[in-house]
Amino acid sequence: MEKTFFIIKPDGVRRALIGQVIDRMEHRGFVIENLLMCQVTKDLLAQHYEALVDRPFYPSIEAYMMSGPVVIGVLTGADVIQSWRKMMGATNPTDALPGTIRGDFAHGAEGASIENIVHGSDSPESAAREIALWFGHD
Repeated sequence: MEKTFFIIKPDGVRRALIGQVIDRMEHRGFVIENLLMCQVTKDLLAQHYEALVDRPFYPSIEAYMMSGPVVIGVLTGADVIQSWRKMMGATNPTDALPGTIRGDFAHGAEGASIENIVHGSDSPESAAREIALWFGHD
């Protein structure tokens, strides 16, 4: 069984979408191994987004991710990394298809593409790294 890391971002928490997102995970047959609501710190974000910290748009990501609590977790299941990414939909909500989490729930307003409800690891390596970073183990 494969593991992946996920975040329900501040807009998903603020808009009371936690239950609907988790319901989709469970209906897909994924097992939630760990689940936690927390407030993100600057240091944790800088480590999570280490490849983006020097980019000009990083301060807007930081402000958004610190704008409220997030829900983090670990999913387990067959091919969970790619399946979860397909369920999330395209990163930019305006490109996300109906039936995906972002397509159904994210706002596609101009300049608001970072407010896209969820995050998921993109590879087994990033899943292991992100699980260790956020939960202290893999």
